[in-house]
Amino acid sequence: MEKKVYVKSYGCQMNVYDAQRMADVLAPEGWSQTASIEEADLVVLNTCHIREKAADKVYSELGRVRELKRERAAAGHETQVVVAGCVAQAEGGEILRRARDVDLVVGPQSYHRLPALLAEARRTPGVVDTDFPAETKFDALPAPSRDKTLARGVTAFLTVQEGCDKFCSFCVVPYTRGAEASRPAAAIVSEAERLASSGVRELTLLGQNVNAYHGAGPQGGDWGLARLLQRLAEVPGIERLRFTTSHPRDMDAELIAAHRDLPQLMPYLHLPVQSGSDAILDAMNRKHTRDDYFRLVDRIRRARPDIALSSDFIVGFPGESDADFADTMDLIAQVGFAASFSFKYSPRPGTPAADAERQLPESVKSERLAALQAALDRQAKAFNAATVGRTVDVLLEKPGRHPGQIAGKSPYLQAVHLDGDGAAVGDIVSVRITATGPNSLFGERADTPPHRATA
Repeated sequence: MEKKVYVKSYGCQMNVYDAQRMADVLAPEGWSQTASIEEADLVVLNTCHIREKAADKVYSELGRVRELKRERAAAGHETQVVVAGCVAQAEGGEILRRARDVDLVVGPQSYHRLPALLAEARRTPGVVDTDFPAETKFDALPAPSRDKTLARGVTAFLTVQEGCDKFCSFCVVPYTRGAEASRPAAAIVSEAERLASSGVRELTLLGQNVNAYHGAGPQGGDWGLARLLQRLAEVPGIERLRFTTSHPRDMDAELIAAHRDLPQLMPYLHLPVQSGSDAILDAMNRKHTRDDYFRLVDRIRRARPDIALSSDFIVGFPGESDADFADTMDLIAQVGFAASFSFKYSPRPGTPAADAERQLPESVKSERLAALQAALDRQAKAFNAATVGRTVDVLLEKPGRHPGQIAGKSPYLQAVHLDGDGAAVGDIVSVRITATGPNSLFGERADTPPHRATA
């Protein structure tokens, strides 16, 4: 009898990737994915702990899952419940204490053991596996099948690095994902080739600190991210490459040169700065200054003049003064961002900043966030407006919202909608941008044939 698994992922792109890999490791055991939680024999909540109240959201969801589990039990169906991801790593056995219907709590480093852990939890519910192993188990997971990979579309995430050694004072990643670890280059290339053979045309390389990648090379020695990107650019069928999330301290000369030299590497870089104040950057333990960031941006733009930048910002960090916030607003004005993510500071238990003095009132944080987001929104709209009249290459990813429409992404990660006449998902077409909307661009085909995959 076929068994169905429902996976709900919260938070970062790496969790999306991890959800796919969990499904892959379960597939040989007879599990198939379902989009309906009501028919699931296994429910996996793949959690994120990066924001405040993340655990509260999980417990709220577990309340709903508990009712579902009991309804299915009354109808004669067993349902196992798993909490995975960073909340699982951080909370451990506390989850079982608060939610007794959970069968298994599993951290990110133990997904390769998921079938065995489920079998153990079936015999004795209440299993917790959140220990960090001696080495990362990336390659213990099976290769995804061609059919399953194909179902994921023409773009795919590919995790190349996990964990972080930076220990920013606000961040839980070193405690939930562990120390930096990088996959061997050969394993990454092999997975990229499988993805390309199944129709994937764009890869986004993932890591909590992806540009710190230092994986073993095929002939010995370590490869950096730039060398890995060069090799992936040679994979037939892969037309576009991206990577996220980066740390300014690890943006080295070789990686900057890759943006200049690799046509497959898209001219869009997510480079979080977090604050424009040296005092706050020091308190955050970011290990860079505002001038470091300015100089880095200048080097990147000299290498790739058409590059678009996005960033992360935290406002209301403990001790942030009006002058500190003004420095952040000044950095935004000087750099100019195509897109950004911004948040009010929220204390994460176990991090140094959570116990810092001079925590700011919510009202101050809210006021500053509104001002910062207004400035960032103006920059994003100006960037999109500047695209009108230009012709850009768009990778077509899916049908559009309206009949006959097709949608894709520009090199700058903008959503683009156009008439799909003669084009197919997976094509890269030249599009003349004619208008902007609140969250996307609109265009029309330029007079060039679509670029179709040759792999």
